[in-house]
Amino acid sequence: MNIEAITSLLENGNVEEAMANYERILHVGTEEDKFLLAEELFRFGFLEETKKLLESLLQSFPDEGELLVLLAETELELGEEEKAMLILEKVRPEDHEYPQALLLMADLYQMNGLFEVSEQKLLQAKQLLPDETIIDFALGELYAHQGRFSEAIDSYEKVAQERSEVAGVSLNQRLAESYSSGGSFEEALRFYEKAIEERLEINTLFGYAFTALQAGKNKTAIEKFEELKALDPEYHSLYLHLSHAYEHEEMLEEAFATIKSGIQQDEFNKDLYYYGAKIALKLEQEEDAEKLLREALAIDPSFTEGALVLNKLLLKQERYEDVQDVISNIDFNEEEEPQLLWDAAISSQHLEQYSQALNKYQLAYTFFKDNKEFLTDYGYFLIEEGKIAEAAEILSILVKMDPTNLEYQELLERFTEEY
Repeated sequence: MNIEAITSLLENGNVEEAMANYERILHVGTEEDKFLLAEELFRFGFLEETKKLLESLLQSFPDEGELLVLLAETELELGEEEKAMLILEKVRPEDHEYPQALLLMADLYQMNGLFEVSEQKLLQAKQLLPDETIIDFALGELYAHQGRFSEAIDSYEKVAQERSEVAGVSLNQRLAESYSSGGSFEEALRFYEKAIEERLEINTLFGYAFTALQAGKNKTAIEKFEELKALDPEYHSLYLHLSHAYEHEEMLEEAFATIKSGIQQDEFNKDLYYYGAKIALKLEQEEDAEKLLREALAIDPSFTEGALVLNKLLLKQERYEDVQDVISNIDFNEEEEPQLLWDAAISSQHLEQYSQALNKYQLAYTFFKDNKEFLTDYGYFLIEEGKIAEAAEILSILVKMDPTNLEYQELLERFTEEY
């Protein structure tokens, strides 16, 4: 049976019969049949069978570059990176397949974070084949991965002069991503438009919308994010950014509705709850805001940003015991957040827990000794507690900060005269 017949069996799902013929070729087939079958089996993903055929051939042709490269690719597919590298190192520089071996070695080095060595291999291949666009594309991928976007753009543009895509990857998309990542948003949008015209693909559409948002083109961002949502409502990343775009356009109801839709799709994303709460506060929907913030903290008890916003709301509502409950339930990974010390001081003061309030004020002072609002709170607390000497020290600082404030001056003068 010839190779085409075996390929036909595989295409039709007759694997058992195809494998029986594979065994025959492995043991008594010609060298040409073994190689052709190895190529086909590699394409179909029969890697162990491919490997056996190639190893059989290499017994007769141990230095054949084409065999070595295909065997290395097979080992790579099997997850045997070290074996693949050892095989590639056997390919001789004068071999026709040597540039391909260099490309594979570059991939392996990049996978292991050895970017400089990877670049050296690609540049070596480039010297051998200066007009080969695949090498320019590989350089573009390496540079983009390293954040060297200007160099990535140069490499991608060389490829784009010859072809519009490589291995199914759009050059316009890669150029758009590189320009966007490098901060050239207007240029990026131009390439995103081309990429979308070539093929409507959801990740490209997201990149287009996100870049438009970064460029301040909120209406374009809204249009593209909404288009993406219609195509794939489970694309979780879109909701937060779409809500931002609506907020920038002062469309707060739409921003809030977007967050609620996002939560339905991604119910454990604390950032959606947090941002939704901030929008709710702008809409003066304090009950909704509190609910969302508590949900965020239930998801992540160490989420201090959420606790801070919730405390600000609770302090405004004079719910001082609730403030203390929020603080006591936070899971501090490291040091306590300074603002929470201030919040605790204020709540303890209003709950007449004066000793605790003084302790928190003293701890917070280290962080807020240059903060006028904090020093005012602390100073008046000390006055109320009769700690006049300490209060005078704080008032002296406030007078230096704000020499035009007559209230600070009068209090300081009075305490100075009395004591």
